Amino acid sequence: MTEALAALDALTFDTALAELERTVAELEAGGLPLEQMIARYERGVALEVRCEQLLADAELRVRRLVEGARGALAVAELRLDGESGETPSGAVPGAAE
Repeated sequence: MTEALAALDALTFDTALAELERTVAELEAGGLPLEQMIARYERGVALEVRCEQLLADAELRVRRLVEGARGALAVAELRLDGESGETPSGAVPGAAE
């Protein structure tokens, strides 16, 4: 993994979104040389992918919140990397079918 990608993976959602917003503003303002514009655009795309990834992870975490016995909330163990044990089609482990 390159240093730039590692740094991108370390960004929180709020940080990535703020940088993406700044990048979009810079691109919209124009006035930069072509190569810098392309570099900013590439960074913006990478930031957008990072934000989408973090949102998808957050959505999965929220979906995994299940109401346990007596109304207590419990969080099921997550396996985001495709390990066995994933519940197909968004089903919640232990939920009545």
